[in-house]
Amino acid sequence: MSMKLQLLYTHTPIFAYGTTDTDKAEQVSNTTVRKQRLPLNTGTSIIKRVQRNGVRKIHDTQLKKHGPEKNSEDGVLQKKKLGVHTTCSTKWVSYGGIIPSILKDLDMIQDVEEALRPWENKINNKERSIILKQQLKWDRALEIFNWFNDNSHELNVIHYNIMIRILGKSREWTLLEGLWNQMNARGIVATNSTYGTLIDVYSKAGLREDALFWLETMLEHGIEPDEVTMVIVVQLYKKAGEFQKAEEFFRKWSLGEPLRPSNNHMKAAPELDERASISNVSFGSHTYNTLIDTYGKAGQLKEASETFVKMLKQGIPPTTVTFNTMIHICGNHGQLEELSSLLQKMEEVRCSPNTRTYNILISLHTKHNDIDMATKYFKRMKAAHLEPDLVSYRTLLYAYSIRKMVCEAEELISEMDKKGLQIDQFTQSALTRMYIEAGMLERSLLWFHRFHLAGNMKSECYAANIDAYGEHGHILEAEKVFLWCQERKKLSVLEFNVMIKAYGIGKCYDKACQLFDSMDKHGVAADRCSYSSLIQILASADQPHIAKPYLKKMQVAGLVTNCIPYCAVISSFVKLGQLEMAEDVYKEMIGYGMKPDVIVYGVLINALFDAGRVKEALYYADELKRAGLPGNAVIYNSLMKLYTKVGYLKEAQETYKLLQSSEEGPAVYSSNCMIGLYTKQSMVDPAKEIFETLKKNGTANEFSYAMMLFLYKKIEMFDEAIQIAKQMRKLGLLTDSLSYNNVLDLYANAGRPKEAIQTFKDMVTASIQLDDCSLRSLRNLLLRYGASRQALDKLQVSMKKDTSNGLQAWMLALTSVLEMDEYDDK
Repeated sequence: MSMKLQLLYTHTPIFAYGTTDTDKAEQVSNTTVRKQRLPLNTGTSIIKRVQRNGVRKIHDTQLKKHGPEKNSEDGVLQKKKLGVHTTCSTKWVSYGGIIPSILKDLDMIQDVEEALRPWENKINNKERSIILKQQLKWDRALEIFNWFNDNSHELNVIHYNIMIRILGKSREWTLLEGLWNQMNARGIVATNSTYGTLIDVYSKAGLREDALFWLETMLEHGIEPDEVTMVIVVQLYKKAGEFQKAEEFFRKWSLGEPLRPSNNHMKAAPELDERASISNVSFGSHTYNTLIDTYGKAGQLKEASETFVKMLKQGIPPTTVTFNTMIHICGNHGQLEELSSLLQKMEEVRCSPNTRTYNILISLHTKHNDIDMATKYFKRMKAAHLEPDLVSYRTLLYAYSIRKMVCEAEELISEMDKKGLQIDQFTQSALTRMYIEAGMLERSLLWFHRFHLAGNMKSECYAANIDAYGEHGHILEAEKVFLWCQERKKLSVLEFNVMIKAYGIGKCYDKACQLFDSMDKHGVAADRCSYSSLIQILASADQPHIAKPYLKKMQVAGLVTNCIPYCAVISSFVKLGQLEMAEDVYKEMIGYGMKPDVIVYGVLINALFDAGRVKEALYYADELKRAGLPGNAVIYNSLMKLYTKVGYLKEAQETYKLLQSSEEGPAVYSSNCMIGLYTKQSMVDPAKEIFETLKKNGTANEFSYAMMLFLYKKIEMFDEAIQIAKQMRKLGLLTDSLSYNNVLDLYANAGRPKEAIQTFKDMVTASIQLDDCSLRSLRNLLLRYGASRQALDKLQVSMKKDTSNGLQAWMLALTSVLEMDEYDDK
């Protein structure tokens, strides 16, 4: 057997599961058996668990020395003698027989011995179970259990199961495990219910590993989980968010497959390898509800719906819980049209909706912005004589508030006031915002004052209200709330932070600094948010000189955990053109061991590049590479601009590849930079590849075409260049002197006077100013066709003296060339 349980506080033998009566007799003959009375607490670790990886002690840290107990129900320290119940159970009379009298005696008489002695010979097993179940406090139940034990009453596995649940619910793990040891030592074999209870109580306490330990122990001893235990295990996985494991466990259980993974290091367990499949067996409604909820939480709408249909086909009447779960799942998956069908089905099977049903419907419809339908369900709930609870009111009230539905919200508030229902502080601040956004400033203050005067507002609620006023620029109102909070002596760092934020929004920068500086006087220490908010406000207001000392204080206080506040100040100095100050802050940051991020590098690289300080920009680019920081599209584009400027082709290629692999992909600017670099190197193929990609994506712009034209012209691929020029004309990309000059120069160099003259005419028609570049291209064309330099000089002089006459002279000369060209062609 792979798990061994040891009693450390007794020498009573431990009976292993599966031992025969003869085995037990032999063990008893070798060891004196005495009755074990489970103490109310113990200072000794009671249980050791032997697992595959060795011995594991659990919960030793929870053990306490023997002394007064703190009752888990009322928090009162009591001695071993326990107080009696203060409330009689209304179930007592329904039991009949001697039970009501016994329970009454136990309720009235503190001493268990005195209360139970008259009934000692009259109590049977069933009555012992009822007596234990009816105890409201774990320590009272344990005292009664020990009395039964001391007075030779038969205690069977059912009684132990009851006590395991009672102790588990109270999280008395040491006592629970002591009880398990006692039970094991007496040879009382644990049942499905025992293990199910152990798994359940540990799971509900959040002790997942311990719950799974009990499951494995159960499987090791060949006990197959019944339906109830299976559901408990599924719920265990569901609670841990392990939906796939929950589904897998149910699948194996229902198909009769082994539930425990094989392990060569473990002794073979008697778990059935060929369990019978029960996939077609009908389960109880609780099982179906658990499965449906598990599928729903796992986002498996199809499986949840199929399970629901199977439940109906097998004649299992769905409960309100079933329908509530299905409604919730369908609504969360946007299947609102299914909700009416589910409600109709509820009517068919005579399963009435409850308050939770309507609350789910209200919540789903507000979530999907159908406030009218949410309101209808609220009214339908009341029409069905169901009382809306706090959840109903708060859900709808919040929905009204964020939609500025003032009349509807006030109607609900009136109802809540009549019923004495409390409005929580989250809803209160939401309604303050509603009044503010509806332009009802005075009403908002009256609403806030109502809760302020009640004296129950927490610091967080004051902060939320200050923030509501501050975000909308109502500084005076925010200050009033701040002062009222101060009157109640509830000022905390939260109020200071939101008030500083409000001053920033209202551009009251001096007040923001004064408030921050006064925090010490109020006994409030500034936190990271306080410093960050003020520094960001001042940096955004172009006041980095004032922000810098606060940054220094923040660093000294040990509150700087990243480079964000430094980046804000650096960016502010850069914006003002004070690059030396920006670099000083950068060096200060490095001096404190704070590592810059890509944003800091990007700011400095761009700023220095724009200032023409390319060498310094390259330094920071190299620092960025050395830091090995993951880049982004912004920094890559900055680097592309820098590398293009200095003609670093290799570095630009590497950066462009990173852009290509990024989610955003390369911007047209970076692509144009690469085309420009390839043009300088006369590298046609890679330039053409990028250009064609831009055209395919529809992002090629005027500069993309112009650079490709320049590249083809440069290497005298005139036909390709002329095709680019024609495309530019067709796309309307000839818009300024630069683009026209580029095309005009192409035609001049290619010896195409007809196209050159047409381009020249287009420039005149479009009122594009001819500049030196334009005239140089025309001069080259005319020289090519035999015009003298002296004649061309006269044309240029005439252009300067009289633009209109000069243009006519140029046009006449070009026409003569065209006629000559046509004559030659003939």
